Amino acid sequence: MGRLTTWLRRADAARLATMLLALWKLLRHPDTPWAPKVVALLVLAYALSPIDLIPDFIPVLGQLDDVVLVPLGVALAVWLTPRALWEARLREAEAGAERLPRVLWGALLVLLVWVLVIGAFGWWLWGWWSAGST
Repeated sequence: MGRLTTWLRRADAARLATMLLALWKLLRHPDTPWAPKVVALLVLAYALSPIDLIPDFIPVLGQLDDVVLVPLGVALAVWLTPRALWEARLREAEAGAERLPRVLWGALLVLLVWVLVIGAFGWWLWGWWSAGST
C-alpha cells in the first residue's frame, strides 16, 4: 500500500505542475478574459512563491493550504475560462517540456499579506491594551 500511495502523490504532483504550466500559458495568452487572468495571476503567485501563506510547520493548516487553496484556485480559473481556450492551453502544457519560473513577486505578495495581518493584530492589541488601562 505504501508504494501505491507514493505513486499517487507523484502523479498528483505532476498533474498539478501541468495545470500550473497551463495557467502560466493562460495568463500570457492575449485572448484570455481579465477575470481568469487575475485568478491565474493570484494562484501562480501563491503556488510559485518560495514562501507559504501558512507555514508548513503549523500542524494541519500548513499542509492544508497547499492541498486545498492551489487546486481550488486552479478550478476557479478553469471555470472562468472559455472551454476551448483552456483546453488549448492544457494541451500546450502537456506537450511542452517547459518549466515554471520562480516568482519572486509572489513571495513579496505573501510577505505583504503577513505584514498586514501582523499590523492589524498589533493595532487591535494596542487598542485593547489602551482601553483596559484607562
